[in-house]
Amino acid sequence: MEKIYIVLAHTGTLLSRLIKMRTGAEYTHVSIALDENLKNMYSFGRKYSYIAFIGGFVREGANFGTFKRFYNTEISIYEVSVTEEQYKKVYETIEFVKEHKDEYKFNILGLFLAGFNKKRKAEKTYYCAEFVKALLEKSEVDISGLPEIIKPEHFKNIKNSKLIYKGLLKEYQKKTKFMENLLEIMISKRGIKY
Repeated sequence: MEKIYIVLAHTGTLLSRLIKMRTGAEYTHVSIALDENLKNMYSFGRKYSYIAFIGGFVREGANFGTFKRFYNTEISIYEVSVTEEQYKKVYETIEFVKEHKDEYKFNILGLFLAGFNKKRKAEKTYYCAEFVKALLEKSEVDISGLPEIIKPEHFKNIKNSKLIYKGLLKEYQKKTKFMENLLEIMISKRGIKY
């Protein structure tokens, strides 16, 4: 079995505060990560940390972009067990979208309509939750519990998942960095090369 990670976030940006106020949701953004350390995290969101309405496919991280600017971002991380084949499909789909990112658009209208339980779908156009759901669906991960009009909060109910962290993104990054350093020290003391 392999693992992928669904990262629910609330950054505190003006847009995320408006969404939270309208929906009452704890989280207003969702990303997918291919590793527990969240070094390879992807979504549809703002391309520039200071401009909310210019968005598209983005690689995200605690140390750059929107998450770096909004360093008190609150997150929950859900670990999802998948087969090797499903993991491979997730990876390949992300790589495909990355290579063709200029063909994809941010579904800003769909994002606002989702707050009113309305759907607007256009080809190659996503907001964060639509992208993660479509990615999982294409990769044949069981999303049967997710509604058609998807919001980040709905990913709390994804099958074969467990909550592994809840708190500040920056604290999670400190914890994983500490574990990486500890592992490196242990390996170097044993003379193991990697």
